[in-house]
Amino acid sequence: MQRKFLTNLGLLLFLNLLIKPIWIFGIDLTVQRNVGVGEYGFYFVILNFSFLFNIILDFGITNFNNRNIAQHNHLLNKHFSGILVLKLLLGLVYVVIAFVIAMILRFSPAQFWLLGWLALNQFLLSFILYLRSNISGFLMFKTDSFLSVLDRLLMIFFCGILLWGHITISKFRVEWFVYCQTAAYMITATLAFVIVVKKARFRRLNWNWPFFLMIVKQSLPFALLVLLMTFYNRLDPVMLESLLPERISHVQTGIFASVNHLNPVMLDNFLAERTGDFQAGIYASGFRLLDAANMIAYLFAVLLVPIFSKMLKKKQSIEHMLKLSFTLIITLAIIIALGSFFYSYEMIDMLYNTHIGASTRVFQLLILGFIAVSTTYIFGTLLTANGNLRQLNFIAVAGLLINLILNFLLIPRFLASGSAVASLVTQFTMALLQVLMVQRVFKFKVNYRFLLTLFTFVIGVCLFNIVSHSLTIHWSFLPASKAWLGNFILMLLGSVLLAFILRLWSFASLVKILREDRS
Repeated sequence: MQRKFLTNLGLLLFLNLLIKPIWIFGIDLTVQRNVGVGEYGFYFVILNFSFLFNIILDFGITNFNNRNIAQHNHLLNKHFSGILVLKLLLGLVYVVIAFVIAMILRFSPAQFWLLGWLALNQFLLSFILYLRSNISGFLMFKTDSFLSVLDRLLMIFFCGILLWGHITISKFRVEWFVYCQTAAYMITATLAFVIVVKKARFRRLNWNWPFFLMIVKQSLPFALLVLLMTFYNRLDPVMLESLLPERISHVQTGIFASVNHLNPVMLDNFLAERTGDFQAGIYASGFRLLDAANMIAYLFAVLLVPIFSKMLKKKQSIEHMLKLSFTLIITLAIIIALGSFFYSYEMIDMLYNTHIGASTRVFQLLILGFIAVSTTYIFGTLLTANGNLRQLNFIAVAGLLINLILNFLLIPRFLASGSAVASLVTQFTMALLQVLMVQRVFKFKVNYRFLLTLFTFVIGVCLFNIVSHSLTIHWSFLPASKAWLGNFILMLLGSVLLAFILRLWSFASLVKILREDRS
């Protein structure tokens, strides 16, 4: 299993690192630059609002199905038709609930229009993830790896034509961005559907109410977990928009100016930056790089759910697999998070040309959370595969409460930075609680030597960053304005070398695993 995990992880990482950075930095970033912080913030708020009700589309079926199919492959033929009908019903319920809540919140016509398309995208994405859960449940990781990047590859093609193809004289609009996503999801969903239909020997839709109730009942703990995790991961931009004003009126500007003895005209820009959409845009600027990094941790979880599930069913020891996967991801996470923290200003300045300071502060806070997120993707996945949903749900409730309380306290005073603090505290709390829960459930011995090695590694990476950041080296292959990239690469090389010196990574161990019998 360790060999299967490493070889397929390598393929999955290669494809995703090849395609998704182009999407994030080439397309998504260009779109934000073209439409502006405010308009992109408007889109980002509606996007995260649509995510809040995403669980209704899935109801935990994907996580339940991934674990179930990995342990019992024959159930695909029995369950696929019924689950397909159930997914369509849940999609209808999702749309109704999302629009009713939007009406209560008094969304504008423009918000409703965008929500309609994003709701369709959420349904298509949920459908793709369900189909992929069947494919990965059969341990068809190569096919799943291809499907994991197909939608982004298509989006790059469609958006690239609109951005640089000179086929329109109009300025790029954020709605076009959403339409491109819709087209890409439809094509990917169709291909994934064809693959699964062949495996399931699907013939017709099957309306079976008792089956629906059975699946919903078994998926309910997964649904609650996903709902809670979605809320504490996606609530920040929505709360920024809700707790901060939609706009600052001229009357408010005048009152603020008179109280503070300032010129009202000079205050216009300052107060405009305190609106909900604008701060959501700032948060999105800082969040983008974290989202890119999270892609790596998510790929580990995609592989580990079926692998952990099958190993647990066969009563095989999972301690070595847990240590292997955690060591790989936490080492990467420490290098990426600390490197990005120390070089945060340079990174943000390279990506954006306005509001660098505010975006940098948000990014510094958010990127440190990548260490915690990576931890939860490993330990949370193990608990999910083992069926410890009740414990995970209690932990997720605690995370949601912490996030809500901190957002209410911090956003009015510290704006997007306050929301980033709330996210950071929540993520580390979740990571710690899940590690403690795994220790309690599986009774693993605490490896103090390993913990000391990790601590030494953190100190070493910090020192590499401090030293490299202070160097004034002229790199002949880089322009003066990008000289920091040479220092950053130097830091990366030093950190990777340190990982091998401390034996967190080992060529000998990797070769040994890759040579093991496929069985």
